[in-house]
Amino acid sequence: MLVVMRMEATASQVEAVVEAIEASGLKAHPIPGAQRTAIGITGNLGVVEPTRIESLPGVLEVLQVSHPYKLVSREFRAADTIVEVGGVAIGGPDLVLIAGPCSVESYERTLGIARRVKAAGARLLRGGAFKPRTSPYSFQGLGREGLEILARVRDEVGLPVVTEALDIDVIDEVAEHADMVQIGARNMQNYTLLKRAGRCGRPVLLKRGMYATLTELLLAAEYILDQGNGQVVLCERGIRTFADHSRNTLDVALIPAVERISHLPIIADPSHAAGRRDKVLPLSLAAVAAGADGLMIEVHDAPEAALSDGLQALLPERFEELVAEVRALAAVLGREVAAYARHA
Repeated sequence: MLVVMRMEATASQVEAVVEAIEASGLKAHPIPGAQRTAIGITGNLGVVEPTRIESLPGVLEVLQVSHPYKLVSREFRAADTIVEVGGVAIGGPDLVLIAGPCSVESYERTLGIARRVKAAGARLLRGGAFKPRTSPYSFQGLGREGLEILARVRDEVGLPVVTEALDIDVIDEVAEHADMVQIGARNMQNYTLLKRAGRCGRPVLLKRGMYATLTELLLAAEYILDQGNGQVVLCERGIRTFADHSRNTLDVALIPAVERISHLPIIADPSHAAGRRDKVLPLSLAAVAAGADGLMIEVHDAPEAALSDGLQALLPERFEELVAEVRALAAVLGREVAAYARHA
């Protein structure tokens, strides 16, 4: 349900509507707009009688929201959400490139890769300190040491850090060291972790689960927004299909579908979709053409020796070529690749 206030509604009238909603056992989410304020209603602890709300001073109308997700929909917020990560805006006119190794392996290697990807055009640094692996015998990440390495590299190079939190036991540590907390594909429907991410105090990168529908992805984001964190970026990283020529299938059609019904920005991770470095560039261009707000690319200076996902990691010089081609395509589409990290 959405309460639309009149253009001349005062702050006290908005507050009175919020109090009436919360008195019914529901949550009220004021959404200031350029001309008027709207108030979203979520929760299932009680019922709001529309006529009672419509009778309050300053209320224009009460609308029923047609989707099971509320806060992420354009019915609640028509304008695009801009997510700020360490001074870098995701969801605006510029395309944002996120790059780095799959796993943090050492300070020296992470520093060297960070310098190369920043010089090429990346604006955020990715790197896993905690790694969810299919096999329990695969490299699981350096843990807290990896987080500390990422923080040191950020301070030296000036790239904000994006890294994954696997569970509620480590999310506080991740939020302490990183500029953005990633919820990976395997955890997209870990609702306890999603709620905790909504209270972590950091922007959240939410990856689509490997079997998730569009509605399931948006409902997962709804959990985060419902906890008060509206700084969420969605990520299409490929889904499991019958295809055997790639690791996953990049669902390019999801990108314009999200942009039509949700105000949240969406980026693509062609590295995990492809599983092979020779497919990363064409998938990147396809995602940009479809309207993605950014790309997340795995880069490694010695992929044959990488401790995880070396087959899909680009060499730094190949990443430079990718950036050049993405920049050329973006210009045709009336967009630009973000030119610098504004906080550095």
